[in-house]
Amino acid sequence: MPKPFSKAEVADFFARLKKIDPEPKTELHYVNPYTLLVAVALSAQATDKGVNKATAPLFKTVKTPEQMLALGEAGLTEYIKTIGLYRGKAKNVIAAARMLVEKHGGQVPKDRAALEELPGVGRKTANVVLNVAFGEPTIAVDTHIFRVSNRTGLAPGKDVLAVELKLEQVVPDAYKLHAHHWLILHGRYTCVARKPLCPTCVERDLCRFTDKTKELTAEKPRLKTASRAKR
Repeated sequence: MPKPFSKAEVADFFARLKKIDPEPKTELHYVNPYTLLVAVALSAQATDKGVNKATAPLFKTVKTPEQMLALGEAGLTEYIKTIGLYRGKAKNVIAAARMLVEKHGGQVPKDRAALEELPGVGRKTANVVLNVAFGEPTIAVDTHIFRVSNRTGLAPGKDVLAVELKLEQVVPDAYKLHAHHWLILHGRYTCVARKPLCPTCVERDLCRFTDKTKELTAEKPRLKTASRAKR
């Protein structure tokens, strides 16, 4: 069992990521809280790049739950058919739009329980919306965060909820708002699943991973800065 991070080490871990990218943003494109909710729901088992490609034309005409209902399930399917599991996602997006109109006046609720009541919205999606749309210091654990947290020893856990709760416990308040994005970007571009880019990783001396790679792969090592434009 690797030695747990000390408070000082955790603070140092995030200070290094902040130095690279002071204010990281989601790589999903959106125009308002509702389109963010839709984009995050569509991103399950799909890449942000693939979702952005599908939603670029969609969000030019659909920006509210009412407009989504007017488009209908068949119409939405035509926009998102390049995304994995698109039929089920289209059904959930339309059902969620109906609930938002009928129960929340067409507004995205700033409440985890209310968000999780929406069809197709789980804890991770709710956490992303609360963080990105409403500035709440939530941490949505995806595959990247789960891998980074366990591999580095920062916040090990057997499942995503365990990792989320551990991160909530150990991440200093000063870093919680952006912790979600820093960890995702680090996992997406440096601490990748295959052959992590350990030789140039800013966390290499803090990381508890014992099987660090010794040589760089052909992939350029970096912590990519997400687009800062809210689209």
